[in-house]
Amino acid sequence: MKTIVVVMGVSGSGKTTVAGLLAERLGCAFQDGDDLHPRQNVEKMRSGTPLTDADRLPWLQAIAGKVDSWRERGEAGVVTCSSLKRAYRDIIVGGRSDVALVYLKGSKQLIHGRLTARTSHFMPVGLLDSQFATLQEPAEEERPVIVDIGPAPSRIVDEIVRRLATLY
Repeated sequence: MKTIVVVMGVSGSGKTTVAGLLAERLGCAFQDGDDLHPRQNVEKMRSGTPLTDADRLPWLQAIAGKVDSWRERGEAGVVTCSSLKRAYRDIIVGGRSDVALVYLKGSKQLIHGRLTARTSHFMPVGLLDSQFATLQEPAEEERPVIVDIGPAPSRIVDEIVRRLATLY
């Protein structure tokens, strides 16, 4: 399967863990979208201030650039990005028919628990409400693979691989 997968969801949904395992399973490159944030974005979030669309634009363009570089080389890859709004996904996925969107969906209660348990991430639990307020779940025409984040990450990856195989 020579496709590129964008793994989306709110902070704490398991994007990095699941996407890393998925890339390993598919034998392809992995890019944590958080690593492409400009330093000022990270500092803003660390201080508890939600990003604006203007803050996000260079980050989204960097992720789209990574996707396009894989595509130009004919490589598969997996990248994480919260991709909370349709407009953000349009930048990253847009009309790229070889880019799949995977939405890690979970309840606010479950994700809140995960965020309070983690210690090494810049995203404070206080921004979770703003993430859910911003979230526009993917529409059918975006061809998303929607998976529940309740099971173990390996089982989530099994489900993603199974569902991607029916799409591509």
